[in-house]
Amino acid sequence: MAPAEFDHAIALRYPRRSLKRAERAFRCSPFRLDLLADMRSQSISIRQVCGQAGLKSHYSRRAMAELQAENAMMWLIAVGLLRREVDGQGLTDSFRLTPLGRQVFEQLSALGPAQYRPTLVDHLYNAWCRWVRLPSWAGF
Repeated sequence: MAPAEFDHAIALRYPRRSLKRAERAFRCSPFRLDLLADMRSQSISIRQVCGQAGLKSHYSRRAMAELQAENAMMWLIAVGLLRREVDGQGLTDSFRLTPLGRQVFEQLSALGPAQYRPTLVDHLYNAWCRWVRLPSWAGF
């Protein structure tokens, strides 16, 4: 089976709570859907996301320093949307979508701009989740 066919052959089911948390995390992030769209087929380097390059490619809403972009990406890794790309020598500075990230992209791409925009409650809840980071066994 080709890699593209393999992705569609496996339908993973995630808890609704995980999907909502990941979706909220992305909506509250400084990134745009174009980033997830391109990550479906290729890895994206942190250098492509930060600074003016991120604005030109429509990956980010604002120009960010590399450290800001890295921190935002690390939160998306923590909620399960992204994974770090690995080469023969170890971790790289590139990121890819996970299967959960693909599902979140499909959900978000079906929404209109008003539905996609995070509310103040979304921002507060996302910030609280980032700050607290309870272990999964806590059941929250």
